[in-house]
Amino acid sequence: MSILHLSFYSTFTLAGLGLAFHRTHLISALLCLEGMMLSMYVALTMWPIQTQTSSPMVLPILMLTFSACEAGTGLALLVASTRTHGSDHLHNFNLLQC
Repeated sequence: MSILHLSFYSTFTLAGLGLAFHRTHLISALLCLEGMMLSMYVALTMWPIQTQTSSPMVLPILMLTFSACEAGTGLALLVASTRTHGSDHLHNFNLLQC
């Protein structure tokens, strides 16, 4: 395993562990999701270089587009939940209540 693969795997794993263990604020969960998406984007961007493929890949651009949409939706949810609940603490949210 090269140092490049190790850095991608460790970045994705650390973001996943951050999402699993530090779920006190909504903004920290969103930042961990963005870290996971960015590590996947860099890995998909470097994949044609590693395999020495000359054809351009559309998948990283598509993933970056979905990541931007996810970030916008997450920030909109953050603003809406802060306005209705007064904070962004995840333990204040009850998913079963309308």
